[in-house]
Amino acid sequence: MNDFVKNNRIDIDAMSITPENFSQYLRSLGRYDFPNPTVVDPDGIGIIAVGGDLASETLISAYAQGLFPWFNQEEPIAWWCPEPRCVIVPTDYLASKSLRRQSKKERWHLTLNRAFDEVIYACSLPRSDDLPEGEHTWIHDEMIEAYTKLHAHGFAHSIEVWDDNGQLIGGLYGLKIGGIYFGESMFHRASNASKLAFWGLMRLCAQSKVGLVDCQLPNEHLMSLGATTLPRTEFLMKLDTLISSRPIRWQKDSHHSLAVSLLDTPKPWQLKI
Repeated sequence: MNDFVKNNRIDIDAMSITPENFSQYLRSLGRYDFPNPTVVDPDGIGIIAVGGDLASETLISAYAQGLFPWFNQEEPIAWWCPEPRCVIVPTDYLASKSLRRQSKKERWHLTLNRAFDEVIYACSLPRSDDLPEGEHTWIHDEMIEAYTKLHAHGFAHSIEVWDDNGQLIGGLYGLKIGGIYFGESMFHRASNASKLAFWGLMRLCAQSKVGLVDCQLPNEHLMSLGATTLPRTEFLMKLDTLISSRPIRWQKDSHHSLAVSLLDTPKPWQLKI
């Protein structure tokens, strides 16, 4: 682990790390040996392990093995690897006609990593009247702190949607490791703002040669956006190849802001020189 921690950052660009052993190095991070999902969960229930911590090294090691944390506040940390796995191939994504029409008339714009803290906090807020006032979702303080640290290390990323008055109206966040993006959550304060953020993510992933977006668990909303499912064994095989690839890194100031009206153009995201 010490080879990866320099100046309080996890260094994945060390000269000693070759594409052939990149995935092995990532999985060796942290203090825990996560079990093989197919061995400990042959019935596909989804829960693989309980305990551990949310240190950045632990999280990166877990994601590199197909696991992610999902637990309520004040409960033990639970690590999941669902069967099947909900995914979407960025190059296969097609925005709906109505979303395309909306993008042409709005003066909104997208940014990358401009307001990660605001996005993850907005994602943590209740989505319905079923939760008491002030009660958050599973994205509680411990999770927010952990993913904010991953953002500082350059692994967690947000896409923001801003209206023509400069107000944050939607967005999403997740992790990118090699050629896979692990989606975590999204939110909106204006109609279809989260869908435009998702479209922006698909275009950015396609331009960056990110081969797969992990959506974790299927739901009606994700399936309406074009997501599909893979058997867990197939997902884990693809994962090994994807995290070993080294596509374009996303950084806070790496890309210009993007008008949503340009989402339907070839290569809409422009790198800053």
